[in-house]
Amino acid sequence: MNTFLELKQKAKCQPIDLQNSIKIGIVGDSATQFLALGLKGCSAFNSISVDMFEADYNEIELQLFNPNSALHKFEPSVVIFFNSVESLKLEFQQIDLLHKKAFAKNKLDFIKSILENNPSYKFIYYNYPLRFDSVYGNYALKNESSFAYQIYKLNMLLNEFATKCGNLFICDLQAIENEIGHNSFFESSIYVNTEMVLSMDSIPIISERTVDIIKAIKGRIKKCLILDLDNTLWGGIIGDDGISGIQIGHGIGIGKVYSEIQLWAKSLKERGIILTVCSKNNEEIAKEVFEKHPEMVLKLDDFAIFLANWNSKVDNIKIIQQNLNIGFDSMVFLDDSKFERNSVRYELPDICVPELPEDPAEWIDFLTSLNLFETATYSEADSDRTKQYQIEFSRKESAKNFNTESDYLESLNMVSKVENFNDFNIPRVAQLSQRSNQFNLRTIRYTEDELKKIASDNNNYMTLAFSLKDKFGDNGLISALIGEKIDGETLFISTFFMSCRVLNRGMEEFIFNTLIRSAKENKIKFIKAEYIPTKKNAMVADLYSKYGFEKKENLFYIDVDNYTNKVCYIKGE
Repeated sequence: MNTFLELKQKAKCQPIDLQNSIKIGIVGDSATQFLALGLKGCSAFNSISVDMFEADYNEIELQLFNPNSALHKFEPSVVIFFNSVESLKLEFQQIDLLHKKAFAKNKLDFIKSILENNPSYKFIYYNYPLRFDSVYGNYALKNESSFAYQIYKLNMLLNEFATKCGNLFICDLQAIENEIGHNSFFESSIYVNTEMVLSMDSIPIISERTVDIIKAIKGRIKKCLILDLDNTLWGGIIGDDGISGIQIGHGIGIGKVYSEIQLWAKSLKERGIILTVCSKNNEEIAKEVFEKHPEMVLKLDDFAIFLANWNSKVDNIKIIQQNLNIGFDSMVFLDDSKFERNSVRYELPDICVPELPEDPAEWIDFLTSLNLFETATYSEADSDRTKQYQIEFSRKESAKNFNTESDYLESLNMVSKVENFNDFNIPRVAQLSQRSNQFNLRTIRYTEDELKKIASDNNNYMTLAFSLKDKFGDNGLISALIGEKIDGETLFISTFFMSCRVLNRGMEEFIFNTLIRSAKENKIKFIKAEYIPTKKNAMVADLYSKYGFEKKENLFYIDVDNYTNKVCYIKGE
């Protein structure tokens, strides 16, 4: 992790790319100058250009409730809201005993009012480190009138509210202070003299965790964990030591470390992270461990791809990337060998390769501290992601048995369900908007709340959500399209994205056929669209031209009556 001085230097030498920058506003009830510097520097280290507005000290109400405030004129996409626990304590101490019991609820109501008055912003809110209440001692946790009780309650109410509010993201200051210790988090002398509540030691990690959230909001997330086997998932070398000789298990000893690594990976898989194996090993012997060792937490069906051979790690990772069809920057590679780590870093610099401590006992604490898999969304469908990729691998193997692509596609018996946005599919549409980078024509990210507003406005919007299933299994919701009704005759495609898992199956043809049919049903005569280039979506640069749109300057146009239905092997449900 970078020091505050390194972040400060990076912030000062990094020019702002106004055209591609993220506009961030910071409001707080304490001094935030050093926090702003830390955020700028950390963003720069993550190749993110930020244009930042920092409100003056204690201007929360002025900036957020006044429609003519400098913050509103700045028009940020993300607002960082810092209400310190020290200020909260002063406020709490000045109210009477009766109102102390309602303190947490009243504070949450204030937070809710801010979000209701600013629906276009995404808020990152810092929760509250816990404070021992010396007034009541440990009895404070049983007394509603104590400050400690109200802080516990406020953090819980804040968590519950955030689960229902797509525009609110919690940065866990409580966990950060637990991690680095109160004395490293807060310095009394600095607070008394400057009104700064965050120490120089705490700002780098707070900045890093905050930028992690910003990256997730903007779709820069890790999707895949690539795992070595020998001395990574178990202690020892399976080819030499045999199943009975490797170290793994939940008892005392080094084997516990490897069980904890597997439990961590298993939890990631259940959350939706794709697990793969990349090992220099004999495949049959390596797989036997997962099938026969009684202490193994991970099983073969936890992995989307299992590559154990004597090829280079770099070549195998390229195969994994090609099969998953995700960017290298969405992948994390875990290997105990310094040689293999350096080789992958050199050949594939976009991959995240943690530099593991020499002592495996330190691995779990180290890996969790990196916060590698931050996310802005989650749905229960995520737990099926590995299975979906396993099925996709089966599809590709099946394709080898056909002489032509059309014969193969026809054999899949594909069926697509087409729906307008609704309460059931909106969570998945929001998530897909956050995750889709390559097949995303304008790369706009949505929260569930934003999509609900669009879905309820049939006069101004047309929405289409597509799912796909075939004889191998169900891919779930894989694409979404939002059209803005410009006038009675024209539709503008403001959003169109699709999961790359279903490329080359005719889904694009099915979507355009469906779009034109829906447009005619809505008496739309003309459709216009836009492609906004990013570093990742070059694959769809010519998509509209390919399907009959005429390009004029920066937009694409088509007369729906001139569109010719495209051949595809997908049936509508």
